[in-house]
Amino acid sequence: MNPDLNNSDVPTELQALSQIIFGEPASKANSRRVVHYGGMSRLIKSKKALSYSDVFKQQCGKLPTLMTGDLRVTLHIFYASRRPDLDESLILDLMQGLIYENDRQVKERHCYWGLDPDNPRAEIIIEKIPEIAPKKSPSKKTRKG
Repeated sequence: MNPDLNNSDVPTELQALSQIIFGEPASKANSRRVVHYGGMSRLIKSKKALSYSDVFKQQCGKLPTLMTGDLRVTLHIFYASRRPDLDESLILDLMQGLIYENDRQVKERHCYWGLDPDNPRAEIIIEKIPEIAPKKSPSKKTRKG
């Protein structure tokens, strides 16, 4: 028996994750406001975006080992009214550092708009996919003599 094959200390890499976050996400395009501080104007997140960020972080725990490689994200976002535009960008940003290192890992996404006035939420599925563009290994330059 090979002891390396039976080592429970070796973490297995997560291939897929399903998560439901309750609450209505803010649209990232409309989630900034201008504030004046020290004679300068700055853009900061809106109150709705800040509130959703807090709600999201309370419900979405950080994975012990972040997902790596190229990812596919499927989102079913259920809004409380027909007014909001479908916008998954704030959710993708909020998963950085909790589910995956950077949202640039998301190479495929499917996003669907839904209506549920009594229970707004985001149903999220994150899956590993084969690398779209594998990293190139450094080429060895040969010197012509």
